[in-house]
Amino acid sequence: MEPYQLTATQALAKFKDSTLTVEEYARSLLARIAKRDDAVKAWAYLNPEYVIQQAKQLDSIPPGSRGPLHGVAIAVKDIMYTKDMPTQHNSPIYEGDEPKVDAAVVATLRHAGGLILGKTTTTEFASTATGPQTRNPHNPTRTPGGSSSGSAAAVADLQAPVALGSQTGGSTVRPGSFNGIFAYKPTWSAVSREGVKTYSMNLDTVGFFARSVQDLQLLADVFALEDDDDDDASTLQDGFSIKGSRFALVKTTVWPQAGPGTVAALGAAAKVLRDHGAEVEEIELPPEFDRMPEWHGVILDSDARATFLPEYRIAKDKLAPLIVDHVENANKISRAAQLEAFDGVAALRPLLDGIAGKYAAILTPSVIDEAPVGIEFTGSPAFNKIWTALHVPVVNIPGFKGENGMPIGLSLVAPRYRDRHLLEVSKAVGEIFQAQGGWWTRS
Repeated sequence: MEPYQLTATQALAKFKDSTLTVEEYARSLLARIAKRDDAVKAWAYLNPEYVIQQAKQLDSIPPGSRGPLHGVAIAVKDIMYTKDMPTQHNSPIYEGDEPKVDAAVVATLRHAGGLILGKTTTTEFASTATGPQTRNPHNPTRTPGGSSSGSAAAVADLQAPVALGSQTGGSTVRPGSFNGIFAYKPTWSAVSREGVKTYSMNLDTVGFFARSVQDLQLLADVFALEDDDDDDASTLQDGFSIKGSRFALVKTTVWPQAGPGTVAALGAAAKVLRDHGAEVEEIELPPEFDRMPEWHGVILDSDARATFLPEYRIAKDKLAPLIVDHVENANKISRAAQLEAFDGVAALRPLLDGIAGKYAAILTPSVIDEAPVGIEFTGSPAFNKIWTALHVPVVNIPGFKGENGMPIGLSLVAPRYRDRHLLEVSKAVGEIFQAQGGWWTRS
């Protein structure tokens, strides 16, 4: 196995037993990127000399002083400040802009010993559905999804073991599904968003991409994500057992939009879980949840109206029409409607926590279907919006394929601040989905 093929957990083990240096690892990744960059186009900024400089510095650290992520390469979505690289948001307004400060998430990873590889592509301000030039590594005629386009594509194409993304609608989970990798949207605000370009203050969540759940757990450790002691930590000490567990299958109000690939994947997933001794109960959320897609849109539009006012005032002519519409309130959202949406969703969050808390996890679609053909449109977040607005943790589990052989993932959802529980469940579910569903994440 070449170093670039290693997951973060595997690379760490080699650094610890001195069978691999960070510099050797970095050079392998850079060679992979050089070989594949013309085809995938995942990077908005990459400086190989600086990557090697970091690697040499990390190699010089004595073993006893190394951080928990020592040497692990990390790709950073280009809406997150990096003190030594431009942060350009895929916007001509910020072309070449260098903030000279790290976002909190980047600073935390750097302090833990992470090797910051470079900046990955994004849709403009992580807001529009129009993709950058990034292509799906499994089929270059299809989108990798968005807005975290480059982060998901880089991880799927073995150009980075882990990457940072963000989610306001479906910008982490959807690309995870389209690229056949694990994608994790933590509980809202569990990871600091300081230094990350805001779209919606009430929805934005930092997310993570990886090729194994163990790598996601490693990141959860670094960001001190913890469940309450009285949750079920004691029952998970030896890992989660699917046999005897209960899952809720939830199609949600947008189920009529599901394509044949997702319909087949959800049915197959339920059968796989039942075959392994789990109880899978199809449930419908109470009718109050039917307004969630509408309310998500109202919250997003209302928040973005304020978020992008500075850019609108300074350089309206350089903004995408969608962003201009946000600021100009093109959808004519009243303040009363705004408050109704804020309060309506807030009231539903504890209700959803109570429902989800009765099960090991909720099983639900990640996407409408396979990644669409073309790179202009990054795909619909219809199946993601409800969970984003409810602030719950979500993990995309790869394991299935659609009619064209492209990956289709499914989401596991848990109550707010049950992230560690969800990751344990995801590890067990991921193993059986990938073993029996027809799609195995690349390594």
